Amino acid sequence: MAGMRWPPEDSEISQTRAVTVTPADLISDDDRSVAADSWSIKSDYGSTLDDEQRHVDASDALSSGMFRAASDCSSDKEAPDAEVEPSVLGLQSYWDSTYAEELANFYEHGHAGEVWFGADVMDTVAAWTKNLCTNVSPDNVQDLANDVSKSDSETHSADLSTWSVLDIGTGNGLFLQEFAKQGFTDLMGTDYSEGAVDLARGLAERDGFTNITFMVDDILETKLERQFRLVVDKGTLDAIGLHPDGHIKKIMYWDTVAKLVSPGGILVITSCNSTKDELMQEVEAFNQRKLAADPLATSFRYVSHVRTYPTFMFGGSEGSRVATVAFVRN
Repeated sequence: MAGMRWPPEDSEISQTRAVTVTPADLISDDDRSVAADSWSIKSDYGSTLDDEQRHVDASDALSSGMFRAASDCSSDKEAPDAEVEPSVLGLQSYWDSTYAEELANFYEHGHAGEVWFGADVMDTVAAWTKNLCTNVSPDNVQDLANDVSKSDSETHSADLSTWSVLDIGTGNGLFLQEFAKQGFTDLMGTDYSEGAVDLARGLAERDGFTNITFMVDDILETKLERQFRLVVDKGTLDAIGLHPDGHIKKIMYWDTVAKLVSPGGILVITSCNSTKDELMQEVEAFNQRKLAADPLATSFRYVSHVRTYPTFMFGGSEGSRVATVAFVRN
């Protein structure tokens, strides 16, 4: 689940979001798809009583109003979005089928497959995140919201090899290759689609990035037992929100991510379905829900966002088609 395709036109965004899921869509007819029923909250890798309890907790939080859907959050847009319709892009069966095709194309023709959000966005996020990490220290993290564009000579000397990086919903893994080019060395990518992981491994081996590790893992029921100083998400939260149970799954997403980011670590989310302000609203809703139950619980704080994406004017408001926002775990 690498993310959403970079949408060239607004009309195509509307068409993508408007795809309605019917029960017939839930099981793929493609022989190459190994997806189970995507309506189920359980993953293909099994479930536990703890997983089922998380589902109950998420449902309770949603019904109590402690977590609001993105469409209910204030944002930097003139008016909030209409309710985002469920889409096949939120189903594992879609991604299994997609990556089965891309894996076949890789084996037959050497093609790397789609670059979600486009190569320019991928390159921008990797370089921007490197600059963000090289500026991080206990003394200056408060100032990062105002400036993460310092030159190398102005930054604190930071050894990027000490930054463990997790890319959730890695897809073909090209995003992590860009991080490797920036100097990061401890790199892991996970995806719930086995075809995506096979493709990512094949591309990394072909391109000489043998230091990148990939594994099949469902972020909502992760088997990972370690934490990372940097967790990146390019489109995975978007896809989760397009699942028929998207509201509940997004609560589970935040609960899991909070456990994967190490204390003082950074979470970088790139989205084409949410604005910067909407992502900040989601984080604030998570913080309120957790801190209400435990004042010492994990929370996130806004650090900075990419300011260099092309913008456009619509309805008297300025916006862009993609948002990248960084949060630090307190």
